This record gives sequence, structure tokens and C-alpha cells, in this order.
Amino acid sequence: MDVTFNAVVSHQGDGLTLYAYLDGYFPFIDDNDWATRLLVDATCIDGSLVSGNPLLRLGQQLSFCLNHYSEEAVDTGWRLLWQDAALFAVHKPANLPVHRTTRNVYNTLTALVRRESDWPDAQLLHRLDQETAGIVLFAKNNAQAKVWQPKFHTLVTQKIYQALVYGSPNWSELEVTNKLAVRADSPIRCQMHICLEGEKGKTSTTRIRVVERCGAYSLVECELVTGRKHQIRAHLAHLGHAIVGDKIYAHQGEYYLHRLANSLTPLHRQQLLSPHQLLIAHRVTLQLSDGDQVGPVVIVDDHYPAAWQGFLAGLADPSNDPAALIAHSQSDA
Repeated sequence: MDVTFNAVVSHQGDGLTLYAYLDGYFPFIDDNDWATRLLVDATCIDGSLVSGNPLLRLGQQLSFCLNHYSEEAVDTGWRLLWQDAALFAVHKPANLPVHRTTRNVYNTLTALVRRESDWPDAQLLHRLDQETAGIVLFAKNNAQAKVWQPKFHTLVTQKIYQALVYGSPNWSELEVTNKLAVRADSPIRCQMHICLEGEKGKTSTTRIRVVERCGAYSLVECELVTGRKHQIRAHLAHLGHAIVGDKIYAHQGEYYLHRLANSLTPLHRQQLLSPHQLLIAHRVTLQLSDGDQVGPVVIVDDHYPAAWQGFLAGLADPSNDPAALIAHSQSDA
């Protein structure tokens, strides 16, 4: 399909030619013959049509259209959950990136919201991992983002996640506090590790409650007291109850390591029991100080991914076997 993109030239693009800029903007496109891929008479800089391969300058408004454009398929079914005069909250589907990645530029949560909502200048206030579903907050425009981004930690007074995990904990409630950090010698560079004595890291606290025990699995709620990278995933794995479908923290990261080595097999995919980690940002409490509403506002997201629902359906079926469970949980792969 022919797709139009709008971008603002950043510091990284300042001084690049248009074609060099597009090389970086679309790293996953191998056939980068931009002279033929750019739709004729559809490239504008600051509203004026241009042709050829001009130099770009910081802050310029760039608009262009690519023909026969495609990227990795994702779930684009975001939903509006709540709004006031300045802010709004949406449901992010699992496996939808929040912002542009090396594989997705057009279909990201931010791009979709700007194209499909009444707020074309919507500004992200925080993010979720691509595989995590749930609540994401936006400011409606740049001016509101400048007001609320510095106050985000006082705006959001509680964040509750739900997860389906391996095993049945021998406790009902637990508060976990330790330091988290990456390790230079880890084969998975993005993985967060529990710091050993003497190691430097960021103090991280999660409150965890068992909601329901489902045989060999459990539904838990996790309240973030701090907000560190992969905090919930790392803490649950450290406790021996990794999240179902977690490619990094479940099964010692076997799936992720085999993906890096390009040696994935159907067995590795079956081992995960889900096409993505079964984690959702379920409930957020805001403390509003002005605008249409003043006081606490609780936002709840009950739009559980199809894989989550399929996994529970498999558990509820007394005749299920591992193959049937996998078939259920792969329903939105």
C-alpha cells in the first residue's frame, strides 16, 4: 500500500540528505532505492514540494509517501479508556510497540493514536514493553505534555499489573525489594539481574498478591512502588514464578538466546505457552489537581489479550493437554 509519513528532523538528521535520512528511518527496508520508492509529487519540506535528494535541517517538517510499503503485522486495536481536558488513557494491545522500532514505524501506538483520534499532536507520558498490554497515558498536545511530564510521578499514585505466572506461590502477599541492574557479561544484554552484595543497581520494590491459583499456574497482581526496567518480570522470575510467555525471564531465557542464534524450533515456541508474555497494566490511579476533575481517578483496563483468555480457557478445560493449551494460547499469535 502507499503510506504517508510525517516527521520532524531531529539532531540526528540535521545535515543529512533526504535519502540518508530515510536509510536510518527505515532500517528494515533492504530495497532502499528511494528515488523510485518515494511517490512522485508527494515529498514536502515545511509544506513546500521538493524533488531529488535535498539536505535536511534541524526542525524541518518532513512529509513523504512510500509506495508498496509494508512492515511487521501487529494488533492495531487500541481503545480509548478515559479522558479529561488535558489527558487521556488508552488500552494498548499486546505486541503493539508504543513508539517506532527497528521493525515498525507506521503502526505503533503513538502513530495510530495520532492518526485515528482527535489529538494529532498527542504526546506519550510513559511507555510499556511491546509485549505488555494495558493502560498507557497521553497528553493531548505539546502544551499539556510540558505541564504533566514533570509531574508524572505525583500524577500517577498507583499502578497495578496483573500477570499469569508459572507455579503456585507458598505465600499470599509479598513485598520484594532489591537492586536491579544489567550485567556486562550477560548473554542477554537487556536482561535485568538481582544485584549481589556489593554490586551497584537501582533499588526496586514490588508488592505482589496472589489473586487466584490455577493448578500449576497462578494469577497475581503486582503494584509498582518503583518503576524500573523489567521490574515485575525480573522480580517474579527471581521468586521462581516467571510470567507465562516471557521470552527473557522464563526458562532461563532459552527462547531469546535461540532467537539470537537463529536456532528457534517449534519446541521452544511451545515451551512458552503463549505468543507473548501474559502481563497487563490493569489499573492506574491518578491524582488530578486541576481541569475538569479534581481528586483521585481510577482507570481500569479489562481488555485482556486473546492469548490470555485462550490460556485460561485451556486451564478451565478438564480434558486439556499441553498441546491443546498451546493451541488456545497461540490464538492471537
